[in-house]
Amino acid sequence: MGTPTAPSVEEFTREATAFLEENAEKRPPARDFKWGEGSDDVGVFDEKDRAAEAADAEAAKAWRRKRYDAGLGWITGPEEYGGRELSAAHERAYQAVESRYVTPSMGVFAISLGMVAPTILAHAVQEVRDLYLRDLYRGDMVACQLFSEPGSGSDLASISTRAERDGDEWIITGQKVWTSAAHLSQIGEVICRTDPSLPKHRGMTAFVVDMTDPGVTIRPLRQMTGGANFNEVFFDEVRVNDSHRLGNVNGGWTVALTTLMNERASIGGGGAGGGAGLTTPGRIRAMLEHFGLADDKVARDEIMRIYTSFAVAKWNNQRALDKIKAGGLPGPEMSTAKLALTNNLKAYADWAANVLGPRITADSGEWGTFAFSRLLCGVPGMRVAGGTDEVMRNIVAEQVLGLPKGPGVDKNLPFSELRVGTQRDD
Repeated sequence: MGTPTAPSVEEFTREATAFLEENAEKRPPARDFKWGEGSDDVGVFDEKDRAAEAADAEAAKAWRRKRYDAGLGWITGPEEYGGRELSAAHERAYQAVESRYVTPSMGVFAISLGMVAPTILAHAVQEVRDLYLRDLYRGDMVACQLFSEPGSGSDLASISTRAERDGDEWIITGQKVWTSAAHLSQIGEVICRTDPSLPKHRGMTAFVVDMTDPGVTIRPLRQMTGGANFNEVFFDEVRVNDSHRLGNVNGGWTVALTTLMNERASIGGGGAGGGAGLTTPGRIRAMLEHFGLADDKVARDEIMRIYTSFAVAKWNNQRALDKIKAGGLPGPEMSTAKLALTNNLKAYADWAANVLGPRITADSGEWGTFAFSRLLCGVPGMRVAGGTDEVMRNIVAEQVLGLPKGPGVDKNLPFSELRVGTQRDD
């Protein structure tokens, strides 16, 4: 028998529609936005208590299992892990159809599937790929990313968490911070110092670690928004088999680059906050009218500049994401996407604060006022998540625009191996 012919996008769209018709409810028609109706939540991060997070995670897992078992869980992925090996156009077609139905949020899998799974696929041995990839894409397992430390932020290569070899095992000791979903994860990708005698970018190694190991302690970190999206994670002599090493010994920086570029693709593409719901024309118009600024030329000009910036960023991001889904590697353009997102969010938050004035500073109970304080307080977190704005600007200046390179920390390494540091939401 010959290899089955891949379905056309039209045929695949009919398949996806049939699946969703049978397993989900049609989303009701969107109503015109009216100021004062519905939720006024405009936070950057989805902040819920741990019980609500766990419930949402279970709903997301159930939906992913249903999708995966129907052949829709990894549309562009390799067949050996349950993928369909179809094109990015097929993936977009599915997403377009699913958006018309009510389905659980997939936020719990943003790091698992957007960052950790691609790194495992690229750098793990066959045994580890077989062990985890199917479960990750089916939703049976959640993964987190463990890079940043209390004393190691934008200079990621200064990490001090160490891994010491003991025969066929490694013993990991240290602390990580800003780790999203650690409390919901079964495995994590961790970068450790394995040879302090080498230049710091050369002496790191990456591993897949069991987050349920008794030596792993996870504690929530409270943010100034009031939520606790992130965690600090402690490793107390956690043993990891050498088979779970990602890449070469002391080759962890190459592994980290894979993860970081996929992370910026996810964040820049809107995976960790975006302006879609904030800058719809209906919402903008309603806000201006409610606060008596409908005829204010300055306010109107500012918000339309922001709206245009979000739209341009969205189109540019789609071009870069299509390249990745077609088999290309994430490149420095993802730093542009991530920087554009944070700049746009900051501009919008500043604009909203100017429109609201003192109303944003205290909870008077008025709809659509104090709620914006969570956006205003959350934007600084986005400006350090996935790499600080300053690091992003250096990457764009030197790798995209070709400007003269700044001095590196390790003089013997090329810039492309140095300037991908991060102080972040892992």
